Amino acid sequence: MNNIQRATEYNFDSLVGPTHNYSGLAYGNIASQRHRYSIANPKAAALQGLKKMKLLHKLGVKQGLIPPQDRPNILALRECGYTGSERNILESVSHTDFELLLLCSSASAMWAANAATVSPSADTKDKRLHITPANLVTQQHRAIESPQTALFLKNIFEDHQIFSHHPPLVNNSIFYDEGAANHMRLTTAHGSRGIEIFVYGKNGTQNIPKVFPARQSLAASKEITRQHKLDDNHIFFIQQNPEAIDYGIFHNDVIAVANENVLIYHEQAFVNSKDVVKDIQAKFENIFNKKLYIIEISQEQMAIEEAVSSYFFNSQIVTLRNGHMALIVEQECRENRKIGKLISEILKAKNPISEVHFVDLRQSMRNGGGPACLRLRVVLTEEEQKGVHPGYLLTDERLEVLEQWIQKHYRNKLAIDDLRDYQLLKESYAALDELTQILQIGSIYPFQK
Repeated sequence: MNNIQRATEYNFDSLVGPTHNYSGLAYGNIASQRHRYSIANPKAAALQGLKKMKLLHKLGVKQGLIPPQDRPNILALRECGYTGSERNILESVSHTDFELLLLCSSASAMWAANAATVSPSADTKDKRLHITPANLVTQQHRAIESPQTALFLKNIFEDHQIFSHHPPLVNNSIFYDEGAANHMRLTTAHGSRGIEIFVYGKNGTQNIPKVFPARQSLAASKEITRQHKLDDNHIFFIQQNPEAIDYGIFHNDVIAVANENVLIYHEQAFVNSKDVVKDIQAKFENIFNKKLYIIEISQEQMAIEEAVSSYFFNSQIVTLRNGHMALIVEQECRENRKIGKLISEILKAKNPISEVHFVDLRQSMRNGGGPACLRLRVVLTEEEQKGVHPGYLLTDERLEVLEQWIQKHYRNKLAIDDLRDYQLLKESYAALDELTQILQIGSIYPFQK
């Protein structure tokens, strides 16, 4: 029997930070590498992300936020052996190891989809919501995010009697974990028990990509299911197509997207895609006795190279108050005639998706992520909602205050060499310190200690 709780899906979006830049460190992320050392616009990036949050909030989708991490990461530089004042550390690393400075200045923490894997309490044997921050070990500039991400998530989901917080998986050669970007959940309603799908790219040396690294391992996915106390009958492990990874599909959310009883995927997304999806559909319909809407996009409809360049699959599918679904798509997809036609076909077809909304996230797209990259989905029961720190939840008033804060503190132009500048670090600290006061969340940054 599938018991349904009164539960709501919250989208916790990352707030883009004041040092947003294009350091191009993400090997395998085509957009990131293509725009390496380009001039960034932190103000535009943050406002674009905030505008998307406003749209979702207006549509009735509950919104929260994850604060920016402090960059450059002075604590990480100290751990690398640099000493003295912050000014001295910046001057020293700028002259001796500029690549290390770039690594510790990466804007990649903006991708909330990589923050963690979250299993709702409806899915777990102990009926607690489980959270495991991603260790992100395949990319050095990302691995430094985990400690602060874990701290933020513990502060956001502050009632530890309700929420089960796990540490990031051990940093070793087996557990490669990239969080919710390689995780999907299918169900009949957010509060209902679901089927959790874990998509991996690496299982030892078997069938691995030849050009770019696989960022998620089967071992990590299996370990998370054990920690989260998931039922073996309600999980799937499926392998990413290694050829797709070599085309630049570095995460599953660049080639597939799901929401409740809808799954959209490219025919080349997985190893043996048709058989795998057929198995998922059979299990879903057997467990829930309801239809799973499968939307397969063929290579003819959209070449895999187009999937990478457009980030169509990195759209969000969200459930609206009327029970219908909306597709949140990056603006560039509307400008592509072929993809625009595909979206129209999806809206006309028999499935729960009834409307589409386009958002301009060009600053984010140049760094390698669209709408879905910016958010972490968390299903919360009414009781669990009481255990969330209210400062991280968005209201009309808070959204307006955040816009004013961005306008006040963010630069509209940032070159890669600006990361050497101590003045930029001071500006960033001032902005983040004021942010903690606006949200009333206390001292969460190392520089505030």
